Amino acid sequence: MAKILILGGTTEARQLAERLAQRTDLEVTLSLAGRTTSPVVHAVPVRVGGFGGAEGLAGHLAVERIDALIDATHPYANVISANAAAAARKAAVPFVALHRPPWKAVAGDRWVDVSDTRAAVQAIGPHSRNVFVALGRNELAPFSTAPQHHYLIRSVDPVDPPLPLAHVTYITARGPFSEASDRALMTTHRIEVVISKNSGGSAAYGKIAAARALGIEVIMPRRPPAPDAPAAETVDDAIAWLDHALTSAAARGV
Repeated sequence: MAKILILGGTTEARQLAERLAQRTDLEVTLSLAGRTTSPVVHAVPVRVGGFGGAEGLAGHLAVERIDALIDATHPYANVISANAAAAARKAAVPFVALHRPPWKAVAGDRWVDVSDTRAAVQAIGPHSRNVFVALGRNELAPFSTAPQHHYLIRSVDPVDPPLPLAHVTYITARGPFSEASDRALMTTHRIEVVISKNSGGSAAYGKIAAARALGIEVIMPRRPPAPDAPAAETVDDAIAWLDHALTSAAARGV
């Protein structure tokens, strides 16, 4: 059986694991960083925690005799992705990055492109606004520098400790979120600006469509560069790559 390691934490990682779990020719492990306190149930064995950078991951690939590595982490997890690509090169393990394509602006979208979260905070402006923040809880610290705004913060896990802000409402929820529900949420809280990554996919697109319908500005920290490595945009593409990689390895007698 070929041993496959998936670096996960996304919907695509879960779907890929479900597809590969049905195969008798593969032994699949899904690795999670452990940042989410209540991860969803997965169809394959799960490993939780880091590896110790590229060197640590390369060592793990060698010791565990991993036959293929698939990076299905979040498109903004650039450090993990860079380490994965470097580790695969060092260990001479076939590697592909499964990262869903970004959303594309359409008529009616009011997107503001910024470099990072700190720049997003600056782009809100100096005057008090009602701001919907849809980012990971570990990326919220810069908002403490702009206490004049009223924030609605939605995250998968509770923000603990809370931010030192006078005007903030927290929502703990896991997507997918529909356009209708996000439109209602923004209307209720009189949202004037949304802070969102360009994550791609359908699960988090509700807020983008809702902002468009309501004429609300969306400030987007731009995606980091993808690693210089083979890439796949869908689960089907990743499986096709995996089958080709394993067939090629077998033909070489590896």
